[in-house]
Amino acid sequence: MKKNQARLVHTLSALVDEYIQTCEPVSSRVLSEKYLCDVSSATLRLDLLKLEEQNLISQPHTSAGRVPTISGYRRYLEYIEPEHKKVSYARMDTLRELLIQNYKDTPRALHFVMQMLAHETDQLSFVAEPEVSSGYLSCLEVFSISDGKLLFVMSLDSGLDKTVILKCNYEINDAQLKKLVRYLNDELVGLRIYDIANKVLVDMRERSMGDNDILSQFLSELHKAFIEISDFFIHYDGSIKFLEQPEFDSKEAILSFMNLIQRQDFLLNSMRNKSSNAVEVLMGEEFADTRYSDYALIFGKYEVFGIPGYLGVLTPIRTDYRRLIPLVRDVTNTITQTTKRGMVVPKRRIHDKK
Repeated sequence: MKKNQARLVHTLSALVDEYIQTCEPVSSRVLSEKYLCDVSSATLRLDLLKLEEQNLISQPHTSAGRVPTISGYRRYLEYIEPEHKKVSYARMDTLRELLIQNYKDTPRALHFVMQMLAHETDQLSFVAEPEVSSGYLSCLEVFSISDGKLLFVMSLDSGLDKTVILKCNYEINDAQLKKLVRYLNDELVGLRIYDIANKVLVDMRERSMGDNDILSQFLSELHKAFIEISDFFIHYDGSIKFLEQPEFDSKEAILSFMNLIQRQDFLLNSMRNKSSNAVEVLMGEEFADTRYSDYALIFGKYEVFGIPGYLGVLTPIRTDYRRLIPLVRDVTNTITQTTKRGMVVPKRRIHDKK
């Protein structure tokens, strides 16, 4: 890289770092005193003009300082990417132990992950549940837990268990329940969850209409249970500490942010479309709505026993990317590596046999 180009890289990186820290337009004087002591004032002003011409920074009308544009943030992310390899987080051992202890209760483990992310980042953290629709059923169990309520337990071939409690508006005794569950295990075990929810149970219900009222009603409840576990849902951390940031000083900003987090289908589709093995950052016009142009979605894809999910933070575009990107990377990698097939479940089974 040429000397002039290297200086422009340094100038933009310094300006973005300073703006992230202060949330104030950055003056050439601050850059000169804190980051670019060996660059003359005249050269620095020239470099700032070049960055402005490239639409990487802009100058608010009310200030002599500059702020990064969305294009500036993207260029900044390219510049700092090599530095992510030098950053790692010590708490991954604690996370690994937590995952092992709760390997049969994935929602509980992921809730702890989400809380840890919120605590570490002071941003709105989220976890999108593992997408179980691609898994295969290994066992179905159904229990009557009270008058009018049934507990459905679906065990997947991956070792993951999903439970659903539904109301039962008809009478069914224990003998009938056992007989139905045995029949359904014979029919459904080994099939993909998506196929069970969207085709197999639909066909079975149509065939049973009028012939067996209890079977037909039970299949209707079972279909609801499989549809429910197939839903891909985003859970957010309940803390509102992130609202203390200057970006949320106005009611309009809070409302637009709340509107964004409610658009789950949009966020999920955005993550599916962009997701790779690396941490992704979605910002600006990629949200396809100008109301959200001031926010960034930093997320990574993880797998639990081979079943994919997503986690990360939703934050103002002015955020600590140097810290958040490696953190999301380490958390997603730790979840995936700890819950690989053969890593957790077999160890526990061997221990239990002893």
